Amino acid sequence: MKINLVVRRVARWRLVLLTLLFAVPAAADESAIKVGILHSLSGTMAFSEAVLKDTVLMMIRDQNSKGGLLGRKLEPIIADPASDWSFFAEKGRDLLTKDNVAVVFGCWTSASRKSVIPVFEQLNGLLYYPIQYEGEESSRNVFYTGATPNQQAIPAVQFLLSKDGGEIRRWVLLGTDYVYPRTTNRILEAYLADQGTSPDDVLTIYTPYGFFDWQEIVEKIKVFGSAGKRTAVISTLDGNANTYFYRELAAQNVDAANIPVMALSVSERELASVDAKPLAGHMAAWNYFQSVKSPENKRFTAMWRDFTGNPSEITNDPMEATFIGFRMWAQAVAQAGTTDVNAVRQAMYGQRIKAPSGYDEVMNTNHHLSKPAMIGQIDAYGRFDVIWRSTSAIRADAWSKYIPDSAKRTANWTFPWVCGGCIEPTFKDWE
Repeated sequence: MKINLVVRRVARWRLVLLTLLFAVPAAADESAIKVGILHSLSGTMAFSEAVLKDTVLMMIRDQNSKGGLLGRKLEPIIADPASDWSFFAEKGRDLLTKDNVAVVFGCWTSASRKSVIPVFEQLNGLLYYPIQYEGEESSRNVFYTGATPNQQAIPAVQFLLSKDGGEIRRWVLLGTDYVYPRTTNRILEAYLADQGTSPDDVLTIYTPYGFFDWQEIVEKIKVFGSAGKRTAVISTLDGNANTYFYRELAAQNVDAANIPVMALSVSERELASVDAKPLAGHMAAWNYFQSVKSPENKRFTAMWRDFTGNPSEITNDPMEATFIGFRMWAQAVAQAGTTDVNAVRQAMYGQRIKAPSGYDEVMNTNHHLSKPAMIGQIDAYGRFDVIWRSTSAIRADAWSKYIPDSAKRTANWTFPWVCGGCIEPTFKDWE
């Protein structure tokens, strides 16, 4: 135990030194390509976001070791919006106008993303967004490398409806009170209705950020699940509320055999801070798990552990999405022969890599990736065993077909559509 603690401390200080080295270069290189990093390094979201900053730094170090891009080194420019959604817009503007970055990798919550999009559209910046989200969006200036509901939430429910998933027929939609859970649950409610689920068999609950007093809500879930139908919880809880929620489930003896929880925002990194034994059997839906066995994942995890200096350091889905976005951006720059946003945007369409997930993933003209869906089951050590995966990568729906107004919309930034959500092509006739 003491040896592991020493290893973690040494690794932590090594990572701090690497960050300082990147953040304060000894001498500015006028020819360098500047890469913006827009993630919270303080405040409530720092635990989740800081590791994505480090992922970008790892990718920059790796690219520079290969000679950079276009014969130029890459230089990171780090901005900390401090978990304040309004600061994301301000910091994003500074990156584009004062620092003159060629690209930005950043944001976590939908609130932060929606805060910066008007700035990037006004200034024609380029943002790579690596988090699963609610969809209902496609911006010309954003490439989305996280999942949309049809690549995560819908497959999770489909699995639970199946025999292998327990033939669930009653649902608790439990989320933190902000745009991602509310919009995702709106889509899930429509999907469940389409599958013949009665509204009486769906219970929707929202809690504030950092909610910790779960006794009454867990009791309510138990009562709802005692009606004679197999019941599951679809959780879109964010942050440390998950820790308190899982602790209360254990305290009230709600295990996976009784009412399984399917999380959409809990990864291996979050589980590292809780006692996983009472959580064994509960599940999560993602597009990547550290336990995936593929040559690409072996290289990815080795790359991360080498960068951090910690042989037991954990990877997760948003890190993989950041990795994919960076690699595709670098490929697009090399293909375009320039960092010009318009040229890189055009070169991004059709970019393809063999991802750590083990699947071929491609960037589509709706600015979203085709990604696999996976279900992981928690073991007693806080790891996920992949118990189901899609046979191939799933093309993202930027707009959900289960919401009537959205079902009419198409996101396609190539001719003749050239739009992020129109009902008919912008260019109806070449003449």
